[in-house]
Amino acid sequence: MAKRGLSSDAARNVRQKGHDHALEFATLIGLESDYRNDQSAKKDVVDHSGDTHSLKSGNKKWQIFLYGKRAFEDDVFQSMNGIGQLLIKCIESFPPKFEDYAKNKSAAKEKCRKPMRMLKDLLQEKRRIRSFINKSMFNAGEVNYLTVRHDDIYHVFLNKDVVTAFANAVEVENSQARTASQVPEQKVIFKYNGTNLAELEMRNDSPIHYRQIRFNMLKPRMMDLLFNTIPLTKKFSNRVFVYGNASKKFGNW
Repeated sequence: MAKRGLSSDAARNVRQKGHDHALEFATLIGLESDYRNDQSAKKDVVDHSGDTHSLKSGNKKWQIFLYGKRAFEDDVFQSMNGIGQLLIKCIESFPPKFEDYAKNKSAAKEKCRKPMRMLKDLLQEKRRIRSFINKSMFNAGEVNYLTVRHDDIYHVFLNKDVVTAFANAVEVENSQARTASQVPEQKVIFKYNGTNLAELEMRNDSPIHYRQIRFNMLKPRMMDLLFNTIPLTKKFSNRVFVYGNASKKFGNW
C-alpha cells in the first residue's frame, strides 16, 4: 500500500462520491433524499428500522480510520487489554515536532519497533482482533451494517458477521524491511490467504498527518473474504443483496 495520501482535490472527490453512493443506496431502500446520516460516527445511512450503515464504495482500498493520540484515549480502545495503550506508545515513539523527526528519522522508527511488535503479539488472540475491528469499523457496535457498493450492487453485511469473518480468517504479522534503508516492524499487517488484507501503520511522511495512525483495507481482498465466508441470504432488490444474519432484520420494515 502506498504511503502517500490523496491530494486535497482527490480527497474531496472521494468524499463526494461516497456521499453520492450513500444517497443512491438510501433511495434504493426507499428513503427520501434528506435521509439521516452521521459521517463522524461512521453512520452513512440510517434505514427505516433505525439501523445504521457504514457504506464503502472505493474500488481499491478503504481508509477505516486515521487517528491521532486523543482517539486512542477513548474508553473502548483503552479497554482492549493493552491495544489502546500500545497505539499511543507507537505515536509517542515520534517526537512532537515533525522538524525534529526529520533530523533523525531512524531513531524514532527504531523506538516504534517495540510497541508495534507488542501490538502484533496482542493481536494473535482472536478476541482482541474482534474487539479492534468492532471498534474500528462499527464504532463498538453502534453501526449495525457494513454496506459495500461493488459491481453496481449494494451488498449488506451484519456487523457481527464481518467481525467474526475477519478475525477467523486473518493472520497478524509485522512488516519487514525490504531494503537496507527501511526499518522493520513499522506496521501491523493482517493477512488473508497469505496476502496483505489490511495494514495498521504510522503516518510520518508529512507534517499534515504526522503522529497519526492509519488503518487501511484492500477492498478486493476484503470482498473475497466476505463473499467466501458469509452466504447470500436475501435479495432485497436487483441492486441490494443481503448476506448472513443481516437478512433477519434488514428489509423487514
